[in-house]
Amino acid sequence: MQGKGLITIVAIVLGLICLNELIPTWYASKIESQIEAANGNEREIKTLKEQTLKDKEMKLGLDLKGGINVLLEINQRDLVNDLTNFSTNPVLIEALNKTDEVQKNSTKSYIDNFFVQFDAINKAKGTNLKLADPEIFGNTNLSEIKYNTPDDQVKSIVKRRIDLSVGTAFEVIRTRIDKVGAIQPNVQRVPGTARISVEMPGMKDRDKVKKMLQTSAKLQFWEVQQAQEVVPYFQSLSTMIAAKGDSIGISKKTDLMKLLQFEKLQSNGVGNIKISDTATVNKILHSKLAQSLRPANLKYTQFLWGYKPESTSPDDLVLYAIRGNINQKAPVDGAVESAKISYDDLGRIVVDMQMDSKGAKEWKTLTEKNVGKPVAVTLDGNVYTAPNVVNAIPNGRTQISGNFSQEEAKELVDVLGAGKLPAGAKVVQDTVVGPSLGQESINAGMMSFAIAFLIIIVYIIFYYGGAGVYAVIAMVINLFYIFGIMDSGDFTLTLPGIAGMVLTMAMAVDTNVIIYERTKEELFAGKNILQAYKDGFKHALSAIIDGHLTTLLTAAVLFFFGTGPIKGFAITLGIGIIMTLFTSVALSRVMIFSRLEKGKGLSVWTAPTKNLFRNTWIDFIGKRKIAYGISVVLTIISLGSIFTNGFKYGIDFTGGRNYVIRFEKPVSAEDVESDLVKLFKTEDGKNSSVEAKTFGNDNQLKISTDYLIEDESLKADQTIEHKLYEGLKSHLPAKLTFEEFKGADKGQTGIISSEKVGATVADDIVTHGVLAVVAALAGIFIYILVRFRKWQFSLGAVAALFHDAVIILGAYSLLHRFMPFNMEINQDFIAAVLTVLGYSINDTVIIFDRIREYLREKKSVTLAGLFDDSISSTLGRTFNTTFTVLLVILAIFIFGGDNLRGFMFALLIGIGFGAYSSIFIASAIAYDFLKTGKEDEVHGKSTSDKEVLASK
Repeated sequence: MQGKGLITIVAIVLGLICLNELIPTWYASKIESQIEAANGNEREIKTLKEQTLKDKEMKLGLDLKGGINVLLEINQRDLVNDLTNFSTNPVLIEALNKTDEVQKNSTKSYIDNFFVQFDAINKAKGTNLKLADPEIFGNTNLSEIKYNTPDDQVKSIVKRRIDLSVGTAFEVIRTRIDKVGAIQPNVQRVPGTARISVEMPGMKDRDKVKKMLQTSAKLQFWEVQQAQEVVPYFQSLSTMIAAKGDSIGISKKTDLMKLLQFEKLQSNGVGNIKISDTATVNKILHSKLAQSLRPANLKYTQFLWGYKPESTSPDDLVLYAIRGNINQKAPVDGAVESAKISYDDLGRIVVDMQMDSKGAKEWKTLTEKNVGKPVAVTLDGNVYTAPNVVNAIPNGRTQISGNFSQEEAKELVDVLGAGKLPAGAKVVQDTVVGPSLGQESINAGMMSFAIAFLIIIVYIIFYYGGAGVYAVIAMVINLFYIFGIMDSGDFTLTLPGIAGMVLTMAMAVDTNVIIYERTKEELFAGKNILQAYKDGFKHALSAIIDGHLTTLLTAAVLFFFGTGPIKGFAITLGIGIIMTLFTSVALSRVMIFSRLEKGKGLSVWTAPTKNLFRNTWIDFIGKRKIAYGISVVLTIISLGSIFTNGFKYGIDFTGGRNYVIRFEKPVSAEDVESDLVKLFKTEDGKNSSVEAKTFGNDNQLKISTDYLIEDESLKADQTIEHKLYEGLKSHLPAKLTFEEFKGADKGQTGIISSEKVGATVADDIVTHGVLAVVAALAGIFIYILVRFRKWQFSLGAVAALFHDAVIILGAYSLLHRFMPFNMEINQDFIAAVLTVLGYSINDTVIIFDRIREYLREKKSVTLAGLFDDSISSTLGRTFNTTFTVLLVILAIFIFGGDNLRGFMFALLIGIGFGAYSSIFIASAIAYDFLKTGKEDEVHGKSTSDKEVLASK
C-alpha cells in the first residue's frame, strides 16, 4: 500500500511524543494518591509534594478540579483620564459619562465608543475641539501628539497606548499570581478587549483572590476633612431622613446621628459605624437627595471606609471624609518601588515602603502643607491609616499601619511588590467550583465516558465483526493521541471537553461506518475482499472529508466566538476530528491492508447484520409532502411557544449570580425561594428576582439572582453571601459558621460552586452566540455551494439546519418549566446547537455526496428516483451513525452529571431531528428546486425500479 511506511512512522513518532507528555500526569496522580495516604504526616507530605511534576501534568479545568476563574476588566475610563492628564474639559467629561452609559449595552470597545460620543457631543455643542487639543490628548502624557496631529492619527496613538497599558496590567497580574504560589494558573488576555482571564485551579478563597487581582497597588494620599466640617451636613441629612426617608428606601425613624456613634470615635474619621449599619449609611450618603444637600465645602468630598475594624472596636468601621476635587485626582498618586513588613515602636505590624521619584516629590509637598493635620493613606478606595503629619517627609519613605495580621501584611507587600496596575480593575465575571463538586464532576464524567466507550465497542464489533475490532483499535489510539496533544499543547481539559471526546468517538464510528458500508456494497457487487476494501476506502473518502470539514468548521466557529467551557469543547472536538481522519482513515487502512495482503480474511459483517438495509428502498421523495406537513406543524408549535412562553435565560445571557448550595437534608425549593426573596430588595424597596431550583440531588439547590448585578465590587459579593447565609439559616446545621458556609469543603454543607456574570459580559455573550450561529450557517452554505456546485444543495442544507435549530429552541421553550434538570439558554446551549448543526450537516453531506455520485454516473432515469436511490443506499450508514451517537449521548445524559444534562438533552433532540431533516428537509428541498418538470431529461432510475432493486 502506497504511503504505508510514512503513516507508520508518523503514528509511532506521534505516539512517543504523547507518551512522553502523559507520563508526568500519571506520575503526579500517583504522588497525589500517596499524599492522601500520608494522612497528615507533614514531613512526608512535603517530600512527596516536591516530587510532583505539576508544571508538566495535564491541566484540568475548574469543573474537574475545583478552583476559581475570574474575568477582569481594566477600567478604560481611568486610562483615558490618565492620558488626558485628568482634564476637566466639559465636552470630555460629558463624553466619558455618556460612554459609561452606552458601554453597558455595547459589545464595542470602550475607546471606540468614547470616540463616537466625543465626536457627537463636540458637533452638537459646536465646540470644534480637536483630539490633539491640550485639554484633550495633546499633553505631556502623550508627547507624540502635536497641536496639528489629525484626529485619525490621535485615535490610533491612543488605542495603541491603551493596548500597551492593558498589556502592562496583564504582566502585573501574572506576577502577582506567581507570588501567591498558584499551581498551573492560566492567565490570558481576551483579544480585542481590555479584559484578562485568570484561572486558578485548586484555589478556594475567592475573596482573597479577587482582592489580590483587583487591587491597583496605586497608593493615594489625600487631605482629610474632620468631624467639625462635616457634622452640620450630617444634621441636615438627619432632618431630611425624618421627612423624606421613604423616597430613598430608608425608614423615617432612622437616626443617622445615632448610627455615626461620635462618642466612640478615636481617630480622624467622621463616624464609627457598626458593620451591620454600613449598608444603610452608604444608601443615605450615595442617594441623589443627599448629593443635592451638600454644601460648597463638601461638593467633591469622598466618604470612604476604613480598611478593617480598629482593634478597640472590632464590630465597627470608621468612616472618613476625604477632601476631593472636580476630577478626583489625588494630591499624591505614585507607585511603590519597594515594600517590606516591619514593626512600629509599639511592636505592631506595619508596611514600610519607598515611593518612586514622582510620588516622593508630591509626598513632600503634601506633608509640608499639612503639618499638624491628618493625611489619609488609601489603597483602592479603602483608608488604611489617617495619622496627623508631624514633619514634612522629603525622601518618599512612609509607613502604612492598619491593624494588620502577619498574613494581611504579606498579601499587601506582595501586591505592592508586583507593581501597580495602570488603572483600576473590576471583576465582571467569576466562577468558583468547590473541590467536592469538581471530584463529583470527574467521577460522573469518567463514568459516562466509560459507559459510552463500552457501548460503542460492543455495538461496532456486533455490527461489523472483525472490521469492527480494527475500528475499536483505531478509536483507542485516537483517544491516546487526543490526550497527548491536549497535554503537549498545554490545553485545559474540561467537562465539556470530555463531552467533546465522547462525540469524537461517535464521529470515529461514523467514519468507520461509511468505509465499511461502502466495502459491503463492493462485496455484494461480487468483488474479492481486497478489492472491495480498496474501493470502499476510495469511494468513502469524499464523504468523510466533506463531513469532517463541515464539523471542523463548526468547531472553529465555537472556538472563535465562544468563551470558557465552549472553547474547551471546541478545542477537544477540533483535535478529535483531525485525529479521527488520521486514525480511522489512514492508520486503520494500514492495519487492515497489512492483514489482507498476507492473505488473511477480514469480515465486515456478522450473521445478524449481513443483510440489514441491503434491499431496503423507500419512496422518500414521494412522501416529502407528508414530512413537510409534520415539520410545518412542529415549527409553528415551536415558534408559538417561543413567542408566548419565551425561554429561561441563564445568567450568561441576562447577567446575575448562581450559587449551588448543598444541605444536610432534602429541602423545598419553594420554601427557600420565599425566604430569600424578602432579603433581596433594591434601594427603592423592590424585590430582585430570586429563583431556587433542585440541582441533581434533592439536598442541593441552584439559587439564581440578579440582585446588585450592576455592582461588580467585592463588597457586593460579600453582601449577597451574607444574605444567603441569613436567609438559609433555618435549613442549615445550627453550628455552621458563615466562613464554613461560603467555602464548603469536600462533603460539607454550604456553597459548593458560584458564578457571576456582569451585565456587560452577558451582552457580549449574547452577541457572540448569535454571531456564532450565523457564522456557522453562512460558512456551511458557502462550503456546500463550493463543494457541490449547486445553490439548491446549499439552500436545502441551511433550511434543514434552521429547521433543527427552531425545533430545539421550541423544545426548550415548551419544557423548561417541567423538566427536572437545567434547561437554560446559555453558552452551553449555544455550543449544543452548533454541535447539532455540525452533525446534521454531516448526515446531509453523506446523502448529497451519493446524489452527486449517481448524477455523475447517470444511474437513474428520473430525478425523484435518483434521490430515492441515493437516500435508500445510505440508510445503513444513517441508522448506524444516528443510533450509535444517540446511545452515546443518552449514556452521558444519564450518567454524566447535572452540569451536562441540559447540554445533552439539546443534542438528543438535535441529533434525532438532524437525521430526519437530512432526508426529509435538506434532500426534499434540494429536489424541489432542482426539478425542471421534464423528468425524461434527467438521468437516473425511476421509482418504479424498486422491484428490480429488491430482486437483486
